[in-house]
This record gives sequence, C-alpha cells and structure tokens, in this order.
Amino acid sequence: MSEAAIVLKDIKKVYKKSDKGAPETEALKGISLTIPQGEFFALLGPNGAGKSTLISILSGLVHKTSGEAYINGISIDKDHDRAKTYIGVVPQEINLNIFEKVIDIVIDQAGYYGIPRKQAIERAEVVLKDLGLWEKRNDKSQALSGGMKRRLLIARALMHEPKILLLDEPTAGVDVELRRGMWKFLRELNEKGTTIILTTHYLEEAEQLARHVAIISKGSIVADESMKTLLSRNKDKKLEDIFLEMTSEQP
Repeated sequence: MSEAAIVLKDIKKVYKKSDKGAPETEALKGISLTIPQGEFFALLGPNGAGKSTLISILSGLVHKTSGEAYINGISIDKDHDRAKTYIGVVPQEINLNIFEKVIDIVIDQAGYYGIPRKQAIERAEVVLKDLGLWEKRNDKSQALSGGMKRRLLIARALMHEPKILLLDEPTAGVDVELRRGMWKFLRELNEKGTTIILTTHYLEEAEQLARHVAIISKGSIVADESMKTLLSRNKDKKLEDIFLEMTSEQP
C-alpha cells in the first residue's frame, strides 16, 4: 500500500503580534487530515479561516508552530528539501517575472529542480501545448491575458512532474469559458494520477471537480468527507448553502 499523498497531524499555527502585550492569533487549531494518492481534494473556507496558512505550511512558505506533516511519507521537518520535490504550487497571486518570456519562465523553473536543459525544453513544449500556451512561448508574460497568466502558473508548477499539485484559487478572475477549459485539463491531470488539492471561492468549481472536501472555519476542520456523502447528507441543499451553514455556526 502506497503512502498517502499528504498526512497532517494536529497542525497548529500561532502568529505572534509585533505589539507588546497584544494577543497572539491562533490561525490553525490542531488540523488533522489524510489525503490519499490520486485524490481530487477541495479545501474550502471563508477568508481568514486558515486554508492559505495550511497551504503555505505545505509549500514551505510558513513554519508551523506544532504538529506533524508528511508529504508522500516524508516529514517536512526531517527532509523538507526532498518533500517539496513532490509538490507543485500554483499560488493565488500572479508572481511571474513580467519581462521574462513564457518559455524561459518554465525552463528556468525546471532548472531549480536540477532537470537538464535538454529535458526541460522537451517538457516545456508538452506542458505549454497542453495548456494552450505554445503559440505564446516567445511572448513576455506581461503581454498575456489574465487567464493565460493563470495557465502559465500551472505550467510552471508542473515542470518537475510533481505527484501533488496545490492550487490556491487557480481560476480567480478567469472568465467562464477559460475556467471550464482549465477544469477539463485538471480532470485529465488527476485521471493520470496527480493528486490535486484545490482551494477556491467558486463553490460550483469545488462541487464539479473534487471527490473529497474538507471545510475549515476559524482554524478548525468542520467537515471532512467525500463530496457525494456531504451532499447526500444535506439533501436538496447546494454546496454553497451547506458551506454557509457550517462556517457561520462556529463560535
């Protein structure tokens, strides 16, 4: 039996205030989750619930206060460099070099993971074609539309062929037609075996794509079950209504 893609055990994160005497902020209050290999997993929550903190801990941008986290069976504390090779991160913010060409952005990304240039060039062609960006490969990223920039973030994250893809609001600001195209691509990627963890404010997106859902509110998990089970338990309710009930009832 293969290791789970992600295992979180009692993850806590406390942000200390810079002002003397100010109270600390407990962003995560003991999060435990297990995400199997090959899952399409939605992590949902209102703004400030803690989901971005959790994603940042997994991607190495934020240090947890306590608890254990494993990526593909590897502790992020004991071997973080190896653990992060299994993950591709698509951030919420568009953080592309605006003066760099599309092709160079993805090839340079491969270089960070020690992928030889010849192999990176071949991989870049495949990924950019898959995401409809090949014709734009020699354009600077600043010349791309918002939707194309979002797709470029995904292409960059896939260059080292990660087993796990973390998507933080991947379709924010993308029009409906492009969003549906991205859904199709992500479904196909998942069907090929890539574990996908999605955060989104578009609850229809989560309902359409994810097989499993966890809802986080005020730093705690308030739901963790299959999408099908969650919807069937709350008959005649849309995911949006269920989400609002679960996140507003928390004290």
